[in-house]
Amino acid sequence: MARIKGVDIPNEKRIEVSLTYIYGIGRQLAKTILSDANVDLNKKAKDLTDEELAAIRKEIDKYPVEGDLRREVALSIKNLKEIGCYRGKRHIKGLPVRGQRTSRNARTRKGKGKVVANKKK
Repeated sequence: MARIKGVDIPNEKRIEVSLTYIYGIGRQLAKTILSDANVDLNKKAKDLTDEELAAIRKEIDKYPVEGDLRREVALSIKNLKEIGCYRGKRHIKGLPVRGQRTSRNARTRKGKGKVVANKKK
């Protein structure tokens, strides 16, 4: 298994898909990285030579990925919370941040529904 930025990328998948296992790299960025590194998109990860892996690592170093990106995102959210803006307050309360409705759905952010006891009639 090849290791890039501290992440084991799967051997049996195409390198274009394998790179997406790294936090911060999607399909489009993977294509850009591979074209800049002159590596074939359809090549399997196990078939890469050491020179190609080195070229890919060098290209990936140009972008914020993994720990750096996670830290950057966490600091941005922390900043929103500290200044007390609307989005920061939504993060604190664990509610949707981007204007979605909460009266009916939003279970991903709000968690499992809370049971409310019925009154006896």
